[in-house]
Amino acid sequence: MEAARWVLVHPLVVRITHWINALAVVVMVSSGWTIYNASPLFDSFSFPQALTLGGWLAGALQWHFAAMWLLAINGVVYVVYGIVSGHFRRKLLPISPRAMLHDVKLALRGKLAHDDLSVYNAAQRAAYLVLILALIVLVVSGLAIWKPVQLQELAALLGGYEGARLVHFIAMSLVVLIAVVHVIMVALVPRTFPTMITGRLRRSP
Repeated sequence: MEAARWVLVHPLVVRITHWINALAVVVMVSSGWTIYNASPLFDSFSFPQALTLGGWLAGALQWHFAAMWLLAINGVVYVVYGIVSGHFRRKLLPISPRAMLHDVKLALRGKLAHDDLSVYNAAQRAAYLVLILALIVLVVSGLAIWKPVQLQELAALLGGYEGARLVHFIAMSLVVLIAVVHVIMVALVPRTFPTMITGRLRRSP
């Protein structure tokens, strides 16, 4: 009888950048909420202090800028690796809108199959691509907010300083939404978690 074998699901670079990205996003979001609360974009809305980081505006800014550079550098490494190695082509492409909608409907009904963890379904592919784009928008709009005079052309493309703040808020909300859904899916399919640590999956013959 053929013995079970171990299959590589996530290469080392993907695993390292994944966890660094998770840390950077948590720090950026929680410190960003402190910054937001100091000057709310929407007067009737603020984030609970228990979910914020930095304690006060200056402290939050220090955390935010530190995580920004970590996220940017880590993101460049991931994107370059994904393009050069063919990881994006193998894992994220192609995407069929019809297949994506079909998988989203199955996921909402709790019937989305996860038989082969080495292959992303259409809903996962779309979510990861949207996440990558949202993170890029988050960094770009953040730079426009940070240096609105020096980067005034960039800020102008985003609708000025206040427009850049709105774009930044929307991109942040999208990243948080995808992250929450991702965590829920991991909780529903717990065998996906060890593969992001070891990189390998034990496949039965």
